[in-house]
Amino acid sequence: MPLTGENLGHYYRKDRWIIKDIDISVAPGEVLGLSGYSGSGKTTLSRILAGYISPREGRVTLGDKAMDRRSFRPVQLIYQHPEKAINPMWRMRDVLTESYTPSQDILDAFEIRKEWMNRWPVELSGGEKQRFCIVRALNPATQYIIADEMTTMLDAITQAKIWNAFLSICKSRKIGVIVVSHETSLLNRLCDNIYKVGEQ
Repeated sequence: MPLTGENLGHYYRKDRWIIKDIDISVAPGEVLGLSGYSGSGKTTLSRILAGYISPREGRVTLGDKAMDRRSFRPVQLIYQHPEKAINPMWRMRDVLTESYTPSQDILDAFEIRKEWMNRWPVELSGGEKQRFCIVRALNPATQYIIADEMTTMLDAITQAKIWNAFLSICKSRKIGVIVVSHETSLLNRLCDNIYKVGEQ
């Protein structure tokens, strides 16, 4: 079932629209790029599609149904800054197993070390914390993942490893992915199609 946004519009200050009249859809297993200049509304659109905020106009559906926010979110959002998505009072093992217990294969794919599990978030680098956020998003019930500048804190070689592991798992499970980035070269390399925010 596709993830679809119809006639989406949003503002934070009345009548100063961040996004307006956006129609967007991604299919199971598709990798869709989301590009646009800084301030074009990419992150706002991502949060709307993931169900974190409601649009001022339009609607988001999964298949033909509106998403139920009271249950597990089938659309997961991975933020650029992992510290914003992690409880600083939890050890990393608890962060990771908040919604499910990942297999060792997945932990190995993202090179998550056993000794990291008992550490506090402050004891790990941003890139190390982001690996936990990625694995946490790969819950068996996840249908779509929105990756908002997911690997910008990593070096080029590590980025390539992370994307390869991530997209391999998503494609094997038919998880639809929206890759949010200002890097055109990255989007061209990873995505089946690209949607440009602010240029429709």
